[in-house]
Amino acid sequence: MTQHQEAPARPTALPGEQRRRRVRAPGFLHAPRALWLLAAVAFLAYATLSIRRFVQVENGSWDLGIFVQVVRSYAALEAPVSDIKGVGFNILGDHFSPILVLLAPLYKVFPSAITLLTVQAALFALSVVPITRAAIRATDRTKGMMLGCAYALSWGVQSAVYFDFHEICFAVPLLAFAGEQLLLRRWWAAARWLLPLLLVKEDLGLTVAVAGLYVLAEGGRRAGAVLLASGLAGCAVIVLVLIPAMNNGGKYEYWRKMDEGSSLGPGNLAGLFLDGTEAKLTTLLLLFGITAFVAFRSRLVLLVVPTLGWRFLSGEPHYWSTDWHYDAVLMPLLFVALLDGVARLRQSPRPWLRGYAAGTVPAVLAVALTLCGRFPIAQLASPDTYRASDRAASAAQVVARVPAGATVETSGGILSHLVDHARVLWVGNAEPLLPEYVVVDLGGWNPASDGDYVGYAERAHPGASYTTVFRDRHYVVLREQDARRH
Repeated sequence: MTQHQEAPARPTALPGEQRRRRVRAPGFLHAPRALWLLAAVAFLAYATLSIRRFVQVENGSWDLGIFVQVVRSYAALEAPVSDIKGVGFNILGDHFSPILVLLAPLYKVFPSAITLLTVQAALFALSVVPITRAAIRATDRTKGMMLGCAYALSWGVQSAVYFDFHEICFAVPLLAFAGEQLLLRRWWAAARWLLPLLLVKEDLGLTVAVAGLYVLAEGGRRAGAVLLASGLAGCAVIVLVLIPAMNNGGKYEYWRKMDEGSSLGPGNLAGLFLDGTEAKLTTLLLLFGITAFVAFRSRLVLLVVPTLGWRFLSGEPHYWSTDWHYDAVLMPLLFVALLDGVARLRQSPRPWLRGYAAGTVPAVLAVALTLCGRFPIAQLASPDTYRASDRAASAAQVVARVPAGATVETSGGILSHLVDHARVLWVGNAEPLLPEYVVVDLGGWNPASDGDYVGYAERAHPGASYTTVFRDRHYVVLREQDARRH
């Protein structure tokens, strides 16, 4: 075999009666109808979960607002600026995610934060297709669909859907399609799915590099070398050159996450293993437990090391836990490793391992269903999820009182509702602008324990004079008397 030819599919990845058949490369959209139905159900669940949380103003982070500002800038053919991060802040100086420009045409037509949440739900649901298709090929249709259900319910995807919007929603389907091609040993096809990860987020270059090492070890010399070199070089150029060039401080801000209170501080090597031990062990147990620990039987499991590495070496506790969006990119990688691990167990000379392989599929589905009660998707079964909330009605009144184009300083979930039509600034981060409106979230950011919100706003913005134009038990809206803009 010449080096540029694709290696044949590994026979152990096929059920017994198909092992002598040649595996045809799957088309991008080619899949059984039942598989697309599963993806459609997943989309509806994801979209309902995230949009419902947005409508009820339960999202407390700034991420969705930031990404709406970025996509809106792209849609206006401008630099990707987020004033929430800082007035005129170029988001490419924070995280390198130029792939977000793909959302600009859709946002131009449907200018709403809900557009981003819907796209995210669709991208996560799309990843169900290659994972389930690979599972059907590796087992049979029934077991493959069971594994597809387990993946669709995987807690890492659930947590990401529930956490506003994030650029990694593009990485999840890319990794799923790449993983399918890796199982088929179609190295160049896998590379075509992996290389765009460099445009999603800077740390994913390390995942591309490790995938290159895997392909090299499996015999794909040229494709493996391209992936390894591209991943390492791309990550280095982005982190050391591109991001600092677009950052106001001329540096990559997230280096500080690796050493402030961190396990990587000088003379603190013990902390490398001990900081957040309980949280890290819980995360690891849940990550590998969803594969019934069969993922450890595959070399593909090494692809999760870069993401887990930077998270666990950081001093930021949020990175260690199962919250937010950080585990979503690991889900397709773990399920691909699971499929390869099952194939390897079937070839084991030990009868008990072959028996374990036979019970893996129902075990994985059982674990996924059991964990659903702990993670957000369980909310879809509660009638309270679909009832309008008092906070949502209050938020609608706040939005109605802030005119289009006004500058408004606020925090919490309300900013995601204001960002579509106003210039939103994060509290304490408005300089050099004078906000025309200040919105206080009484359930979150509450800067004046004595209730003197006007006094707070005037102290925070010397020379300004504010008056209260709306107040209820959820929000206070202040307007600058002269409505000046700077």
